[in-house]
Amino acid sequence: MTARTFKLTEMHQRIDARLRAAQRRPAPDWAELSRLKRAKLRIKDMLARLAAGPRRS
Repeated sequence: MTARTFKLTEMHQRIDARLRAAQRRPAPDWAELSRLKRAKLRIKDMLARLAAGPRRS
């Protein structure tokens, strides 16, 4: 695992923890939930691109 992959994985886990905590609130902030979900998906996409390796034309 590269340092970049490790850092992105850690970020993904932190965002996931924040997202779960926000969802457990009695009155969740839907804008924050949406922002966290988008951030988590962006990082997941970055990890997938890194796992796929370099592109070849």
